[in-house]
Amino acid sequence: MASPGGHEQLVAALRDDPGRGGVFCDFDGTLAEIVDAPDAARPVEGSVDAFAALTRLYAKVAVISGRPAAFLQEHLGDHGLILAGLYGLERVEDGEVHIAEEARRWQSVVEEVAARAPDEVPAGVTVEPKGLTVALHFRTSPGAADATRTWVDEQAAATGLVANPGRQSFELRPPVTTSKGTVLAGLAEGLTAACFLGDDHGDLTAFDALDDLAAAGVTTLRVAVRSQESPAELLERADLVVDGPTEVVALLRRLLPDES
Repeated sequence: MASPGGHEQLVAALRDDPGRGGVFCDFDGTLAEIVDAPDAARPVEGSVDAFAALTRLYAKVAVISGRPAAFLQEHLGDHGLILAGLYGLERVEDGEVHIAEEARRWQSVVEEVAARAPDEVPAGVTVEPKGLTVALHFRTSPGAADATRTWVDEQAAATGLVANPGRQSFELRPPVTTSKGTVLAGLAEGLTAACFLGDDHGDLTAFDALDDLAAAGVTTLRVAVRSQESPAELLERADLVVDGPTEVVALLRRLLPDES
């Protein structure tokens, strides 16, 4: 973690030259409160307006999420905002959702697994089909975690999909090398400053990408959004820790040149 007050210089570096800076952000737990029902998540008040202002000034502004790109588009709009869904497997371009070609051939495999899941996973586990991935949430049935993991591992072995742990969930994805970090690295090419805001294990790859950028001379700001479920490593590696989505919005506003 940066020294006390050290993050102020990093914020200023972004704010003073937004035309060569990038602001990158997670969705769940960062722009939206964590909820039991995945479909109920919504961006907190002020977040959409803050992004609209940032996109008018910064070279790159993006939300990089495990959510489907269509979900992000529906709730955040696409007024100059770059939307990368499913950890980069999908992206909104010119108002349309585009799928990474290497992932497209796995869509029918994922759909078949998602169709069977409600009848096979433990009671109380929520199945969330996302098109190119399927997530199994055990937030409301924590006792089903081990059985859910066993089922997910069996499906991965049988189909070739990759199992990934999430926040009170497991997810099956195509075996395509993409992450929040790879998306961020691609978007940040040519920038002189970049920041990322996130709250979960999947956001550590974005911190890794920022570390690589910093080694190349780019000014970077790693922001962890604290909750009861935030991984210790994320909090320890952060230059700045904020408490919940409301403080995220306040920080986004601070990145605007006319804010102090």
